[in-house]
Amino acid sequence: MTGLDWPGLMRAGMRGLGLAPRDFWALTPAELMLMLGREAGELPLGRARLDELARAFPDRASDKTTEME
Repeated sequence: MTGLDWPGLMRAGMRGLGLAPRDFWALTPAELMLMLGREAGELPLGRARLDELARAFPDRASDKTTEME
């Protein structure tokens, strides 16, 4: 298959992002990819990157959460 996967992009834009058809078709492919989380050829956030970010920025329990335990 060559070119863009229009059915897949339409599902992602209209179902996934909730865009109206007129809004979907008004976007450029670059704008749609940006809205879907793809910048400069990068894929959306994957599990490995999520794990890396979780290690770099761990969640901290709030004072209220700690008091309740």
